[in-house]
Amino acid sequence: MFSWTPGEDVRFAMTRALRQSPVGARCGGIRCHLAAVLALGGLMTLASPAAADIVRLAHGRTLIVDACRFEDDRVVLILPGGGEVRAARDLVVEILPEEVPRAREMALAALAASPSAGRRLTEAAIRAMVDRIAARVGVDARLAHAVVQAESNYRPTAVSPKGAMGLMQLMPALARTYALDDPFDPERNLEVGLRHLRALLLKYDLRRALAAYNAGEGAVSRYGGVPPYRETQAYVQRIVASLRR
Repeated sequence: MFSWTPGEDVRFAMTRALRQSPVGARCGGIRCHLAAVLALGGLMTLASPAAADIVRLAHGRTLIVDACRFEDDRVVLILPGGGEVRAARDLVVEILPEEVPRAREMALAALAASPSAGRRLTEAAIRAMVDRIAARVGVDARLAHAVVQAESNYRPTAVSPKGAMGLMQLMPALARTYALDDPFDPERNLEVGLRHLRALLLKYDLRRALAAYNAGEGAVSRYGGVPPYRETQAYVQRIVASLRR
């Protein structure tokens, strides 16, 4: 069974996770190292507290809340463990999703171990790949291209500051959910990302599906729609606008 202690060196944890896992017992090499990296990603997601938001306040401090809602000129901050605080709306400068600890470090480790990272593809080849996989998965090609462009600008080895990986900017936990052993394999990354997007489109309308892809289903559920994150709102607006052209 895997275990991880907050503060433990991530490289030691990855090595131990691989050694103790069934994967590590039956195989070796690069792909198994990637499996350990992504397994640790799942561990760190489980080790993290329940999804929450970070509120940046006008006086410069930050506050962790379960959710935040606006009522006319007031803001209601829902506190972890129950209770709420009501204050003037202009107290809140920005609302940000809480980040998964060390996700970027894990993503960079996966990139270093990826056998696909050195593969060189032209943008034309990637665009053709997007068309082919979108058709196979059942996602509109224009939407697929808009998401890829917004997520990675067609860069297969893109790693975000939050640890999202590849063309569709998959987080380690999502890659693990879909049993994706190399998140930087462009074809597999596209297939997993577009399958996930299609599942969201079957569950939500377009705006909510895009918000869920960007910020997670939990955020959409907590806010009953597009969450009040500046990045997510701009992301949804940019993609929807590109589809109207």
